[in-house]
Amino acid sequence: MENQTIISYKNVEIELQGQIILTGIDFELKQGEFVYLIGKVGSGKSTFLKTIYGEVEIKQGEANVLGHDMQSIRQKDIPSLRRRLGIVFQDFQLLTDRTVYENLKFVLKATGWKNKMEIENRIQEVLTQVGMETKGYKMPNELSGGEQQRIVIARAILNRPDIILADEPTGNLDAETGRKIVELLKEICSQGSAIIMTTHNLNLLNEFPGKVYRCEQHRFNPMHNS
Repeated sequence: MENQTIISYKNVEIELQGQIILTGIDFELKQGEFVYLIGKVGSGKSTFLKTIYGEVEIKQGEANVLGHDMQSIRQKDIPSLRRRLGIVFQDFQLLTDRTVYENLKFVLKATGWKNKMEIENRIQEVLTQVGMETKGYKMPNELSGGEQQRIVIARAILNRPDIILADEPTGNLDAETGRKIVELLKEICSQGSAIIMTTHNLNLLNEFPGKVYRCEQHRFNPMHNS
């Protein structure tokens, strides 16, 4: 089943509070693909990501995410969909009152992991994967922005997701740290998770090529890869 389509949107319209955010969305994501979503702040990129994890409803068009029809998905099926998604937020959203290790453990327990040994092994694995294997005991505020973002990525890959949604993951980081984060995401992508990354840093597109879509004037257009 190589390169199966895991997200398919056909002629989807997204509206919020009666306002049309994006219209005429035709979008497809295959396993292991790396896709950029570009566009100005407020052009609908984050809202589009929210439709993928069921935070924003889709009322028009056909939308399928990992086998779920997003128009008719029931509230009780959303958690099992979200377990197959990893989400990387620009503002980290780490729990500030507990260590890196406890942050990761919290997610595993919340998603049904019970075996203490398996939990410890998985946390160590993801920390190693993101180059943070010695930082488990630290509190989030003791880490730099780039280190916090690595922890957020570690958190996103804990359950080996089919898809990672990275919303401006380099937005709060300096250029060099941002490059390293995209490099890390590319590496994770090469191991099988598809990635959708929103960004307004167009330099990254040249350095780390991928498929590109642009949100502009309520439209959602595929760009020709240079």
